[in-house]
Amino acid sequence: MSEGHDWPLWEVFVRAKGGLSHRHVGSVHAPDPELALAHARDTYTRRQEGVSLWVVKSTDIVASDPAQAGELFDPAADKVYRHPTFYDIPDDVKHI
Repeated sequence: MSEGHDWPLWEVFVRAKGGLSHRHVGSVHAPDPELALAHARDTYTRRQEGVSLWVVKSTDIVASDPAQAGELFDPAADKVYRHPTFYDIPDDVKHI
């Protein structure tokens, strides 16, 4: 088997130093999760800017269709109590 061509595609998410969340940075081909992490580390954190990596098989990701955003998100508008504007956030809470 030629390297990478028959291996599954993994999506790579990196959390930067000082960051609060992971962000999608690209993808790698690998036969298993361990090698996917190693490839992701070598490819996307060369300058040691990351503190955490996630790798997820592309086929395992389920996403909504932007074209159907209205029907997916409009029902939430009926539930105004879900919006954070109705809650007091203590001053010592910096990130939610």
